[in-house]
Amino acid sequence: MTTKVFIDGEAGTTGLQIRDRLIRRDDITLVQIDPDLRKDAEARKAAFAEADVAILCLPDAAAKEAVELSKDLDVRIIDASTAHRVNPDWAYGLPELSAAQEAQIKSARYVANCGCYATGAIVLLAPLVRAGLIPADAAISVNAISGYTGGGKGLIAEYESGEAPDAFLYATGMAHKHLPEMMKFAGLTAKPIFVPSVGNFAQGMAVSIPLHLSQLPGDLTMAQVHAALAEAYAGATHVKVADLADQDSRIDPTALNGTNDLMVHVRGDAEDGRIVLVAVLDNLGKGASGAAVQNLDLMIGA
Repeated sequence: MTTKVFIDGEAGTTGLQIRDRLIRRDDITLVQIDPDLRKDAEARKAAFAEADVAILCLPDAAAKEAVELSKDLDVRIIDASTAHRVNPDWAYGLPELSAAQEAQIKSARYVANCGCYATGAIVLLAPLVRAGLIPADAAISVNAISGYTGGGKGLIAEYESGEAPDAFLYATGMAHKHLPEMMKFAGLTAKPIFVPSVGNFAQGMAVSIPLHLSQLPGDLTMAQVHAALAEAYAGATHVKVADLADQDSRIDPTALNGTNDLMVHVRGDAEDGRIVLVAVLDNLGKGASGAAVQNLDLMIGA
């Protein structure tokens, strides 16, 4: 027996990456429809009916329509869009949050894949907020740089045609769509300042959070922050914490391209307590398609 998987939106960047990860597996059978019928409701509903699990790689509105289209069918859903990430009826697809989170994903009918930027920020913040090392209402700034594939086909075309700048900042109006999930699953009650940017490289991402330890409760040290993160991810397969002794090497946002891994760095000046937390991941791996496949594997017991 193989698991039948339908990728609704297979032709998009994330969908293609998921297909490439699954097509060579002998425990997965891909349910596919004629490309000319990819927007045909009846053809899609038939594919949902045939599948055990469907992965939605669609814009938010289309993802909601797909859920409605398939609601009466015996199919489980992983949604890669933003549409359901803070919906309490959906499991949030970041199993590294806790053992309970992983268990919820395993049994859920509906799983919302994490946002790429949110993945990095939550991995860095959640253990520290949970441990009381960072107050939930702390004034947090999150900075990030991503490869241009995170912007979808339109931005990819701009860069490949040479029209786009070498780098740019965006979402400076503080209304980025990843903020709600970032707050909910990191445990924050105050909205962080989040300023993402895009660079002239296809894949890869670095999310960084600067901290003045003197402005946090207690006599918190850089070593304690590192220890808390190392303990939180000690048993994780895909999240690792770099050695604290490595303080001087460059941090390359493309270092984990092609993987589903995430590396946490704790850097800074231990003496005066100015530190920066950095998460490196592939925006198309742990930030999108790799995470979807990881969640799929949990759901089907692979």
